[in-house]
Amino acid sequence: MLKTRITEMLGIEYPILQGGMQWLARAELVSAVSNAGGLGFITAVSFSTPDELREEIRRTRDLTDKPFGVNVSMLPMMLPGDITEGYLDVVCEEGIPVVETAGRNPEPYVPKLRSAGVKLIHKVPAVRFAKKAESIGADAVTVVGFECGGHPGMDDVPSLIVAPKAAKELNVPVIAAGGFCDGRGLVAALALGAEAVLMGTRFMASKESPMHDNFKEWMVSAHETDTMIIERSIRNAARVIKNDAAKTVEKLEADGAELDELLPVISGKVGRDAYLSGDVQRGTIACGQVVGRITEIKSCKEIIDGIVAEAKAALERLNKIIK
Repeated sequence: MLKTRITEMLGIEYPILQGGMQWLARAELVSAVSNAGGLGFITAVSFSTPDELREEIRRTRDLTDKPFGVNVSMLPMMLPGDITEGYLDVVCEEGIPVVETAGRNPEPYVPKLRSAGVKLIHKVPAVRFAKKAESIGADAVTVVGFECGGHPGMDDVPSLIVAPKAAKELNVPVIAAGGFCDGRGLVAALALGAEAVLMGTRFMASKESPMHDNFKEWMVSAHETDTMIIERSIRNAARVIKNDAAKTVEKLEADGAELDELLPVISGKVGRDAYLSGDVQRGTIACGQVVGRITEIKSCKEIIDGIVAEAKAALERLNKIIK
């Protein structure tokens, strides 16, 4: 076992967490990660109603008796029709042990979560936001580096900088995300002061991921230069696969397009349709630079077992260096 404050807090064997991924982080993938000794997160925004999320939680429980969590990504501002509170009501009612939030400040929901015994991990792209999350009662903070798939923030700071800085300045456990896919990366994160890693891209390329095989084939042949940053113009920077859709967004932004002009390309529904159809050129698909280090599609158990074995080998090698 690799014991950290995160493994003890969450009751898991290894400090390896699966990142939230819209449309992909469903029962089969989440349960496979948890069964392998890590912690899977169901992504709430994949479901149009809280009751659909409840059904997915119960499906996941049919597949694992290990802990798992729910990821709730919130828009930076609350808009009409926001169902964040409904998602969190389901989390509390269903006895989920941990929720990961991202986007706007989760402070209004802290009392609800605390009274239900739900641990709160807030995901942020900068140390200043991590300190704020700690101050409002987060039990742990995930800090994402510029390498990550999805939303790396606007500061362009890599994990090698943001993770140790956060670990030094916070008292709550820090989880490192962005650029991690193997045992050497896990050891590096622990050496930097983090107490777990969170991986999305590595688990996208797993046997249990419901992503179309065309995308998986693209991933194992991709290079670290095959992603790009879009959506800077709307201050929602996103790292995605470098495909026709992303290049279209890049051109629209260069031409001064507003959000309503970008939505037909960047909306989640387009991404879902791409995942189902296997059209790699359609939709803006979140993907980290670490894709350039993924060369094989494995089961979640094979991924996690390999990470743990490689981490132990790396630690043994380092121990031999220290005399």
